[in-house]
Formats: sequence, C-alpha cells, structure tokens
Amino acid sequence: MVVRVYTLAELAAYIDAELLGDAAQEVTGLATLQAASQGNLAFLANSKYLQFLENTQASAVIVDRDSADRCPVAALIVDDPYMAYAKISQLFSPSLVAAPGVHKSATISDSCTIGAEVSIGPNVVIEEDSVIGDHVTIGPGCIVGAGCSIGDYSRLNPNVTLYHGITLGQRNIIHSGAVIGADGFGFANNQGQWEKIHQLGGVVIGDDVEVGANTCIDRGALTDTQIGNGVKLDNHIQVGHNVVIGEHSAVAAGTAIAGSAEIGSYCTIAGAVGIAGHLTIADHVHVTGMSMVSSSLKTAGVYSSGTALTDNQTWRKNTARLRKLDEYTKRLLKLEKQFEQATEKNT
Repeated sequence: MVVRVYTLAELAAYIDAELLGDAAQEVTGLATLQAASQGNLAFLANSKYLQFLENTQASAVIVDRDSADRCPVAALIVDDPYMAYAKISQLFSPSLVAAPGVHKSATISDSCTIGAEVSIGPNVVIEEDSVIGDHVTIGPGCIVGAGCSIGDYSRLNPNVTLYHGITLGQRNIIHSGAVIGADGFGFANNQGQWEKIHQLGGVVIGDDVEVGANTCIDRGALTDTQIGNGVKLDNHIQVGHNVVIGEHSAVAAGTAIAGSAEIGSYCTIAGAVGIAGHLTIADHVHVTGMSMVSSSLKTAGVYSSGTALTDNQTWRKNTARLRKLDEYTKRLLKLEKQFEQATEKNT
C-alpha cells in the first residue's frame, strides 16, 4: 500500500485553514488525539475531547479558533474541524480504483454496453441489455440484472445484487450484500390467502449516493422507487416499494421505511426508526433514534418518540402507570368539569 505524505502547508491549502506551526512538517496519516504519534494529524471537533488535546503526540491538530491557544503542537485552524477532517480523510483513504479489465470468470451478455476503463471482477454476472458507464468498478460476485444502467465512476463492492431494470447514477458506492430491486411487500388477501401483487416498477438512484452493506431497496409496484442525489443510506436499512427519498438526506442503520412513504430533502433519520407507509416527511426534518413515525411530518424540525432508558424498577412503575393513562385522563376531565361547575355556581 502506498503511504501518502503531505506537508502542513499542502493540507492547510486543501481545507483553507490558517496554519500555526512548521509549514514543512510532513503528515503521513490521521489518528485520534489519544492514539496519535509523530507524523499523524488529529482533530478536535467535540469539546468533551478537549482533555486529550494538551497531551497529544500528534504532529498537528485541526482545531477551531477557540481551541487553538490550547494546542501544544502545530494547528490547522478552521471554522468546522469535523468537516475539515472529512475532507482530509479522502486524501489518506487507500485507493479503491481497481485495475481496468474483465476477469476471465465473469459472464457478460453480448447485448451489454461496457464503457471505458471498467473493472469487472471474478464471478460477476451482467445480464442482457445492461449499460455500464466509464470507470465503473464491479467487485467479485456481483449480479447485474437485465436492463440495468450504472453511471460513470460508480462502484459496486463484492456481492452486490441489482435485479432487472435498475438505474444507478454517477459516482455511487454500493456496499457488499446490498440488494436493489427485489420485490416490494405487496400481497392482496383473498379469503385468508395471500395473492401476490407483481412489482412492475424499478428503482432509480441519483448521483453521489452511498448504500450501506446489507441494505435492501425494493422495486416499485407500478412506478419506481426513487433515491435522490447525494442520499446516504447506512447498513441494514429496509426501503419499501415506491418510497421516495429526497436529495442529500441521510438514514442511519436499522431503519425501516414502509411502502410509498415520501421523505423530503436534507432530512436525517437516526438509527432504528420505523416509518409507516403512505406518509410524507417535509424537507429538513430530523428524527431521533428508535422513533416511530406514524403520521406525516409537514413542518421542518426535530421529532422524537419512545421513552428514555431508565433502571428496570423505574421502567416497570412507569409502564404500569402508562397503562392507566386513559383512565387517569378521564378522571381528570371529570374533575375539571366538576370544578368549573362549582366555580360557576359560586359566582
């Protein structure tokens, strides 16, 4: 693996930072404040880690202006250290560009169109009439169904499955085990027996989308399931048929989105959230972890449900009282009415 080396001057220019320290100091990697050693660049993005700053062994630290005077080593001063770290991490990431070529064990239909500088790994299957763009990487064991389209510079990691008729935009990253285009959960009940509703739509994914490992995106029933540009989906997410996710929204692991839900742009959905079907979530909505979204959210903001973790004894007491909440409410309303009547009588 090639070791990348950058000077602090180069890194400062890359993230538009103010540099305090030796511009010629070389950096060979990134590390946390606690684990860093000479040659490493660390970052401070959360004040609770400020305690580790004064003893860090890093060669330099990315900090904001308020923390710069407490930094014992060279500093790259920016407004948003976490964003700066994210940008610099791209420089030190191991190269994911595979050598162009088609492995001899791959099976590709003669009717496919394969772009320039494409890498197709061992045991890949690409079915008829699919179109693969330029500089695409398809890892070992991937299946690309008939009539699919994969945009330029996209990457399918090993063992990704695209069913037929799937459209991926440019620069997408699909992680291992993801399944895109399986049938949505559509059945009609006929006197106690389930009649399958065949799913006739597809999946359309925009540009710069990342889909996590073992995430499933179901195809539409009649129209397409749609994932907008810049969307980020974590691992183990279920996206039901005909779901629409707007541009630049992010969904964390374990979330399940039922069919025909529409999520706006610039939303964040935290881990293990449940979203019911056929509802609408506005732009700029943020749903906290373990929440259940059972009705539409029409106004931007932060939404939560569920109960906070407590010790078991307190939880049992609270649960017992929760079961009587309806009874308590009725009693309270009755008392309020009696109070109002008594007040009116005395006036």
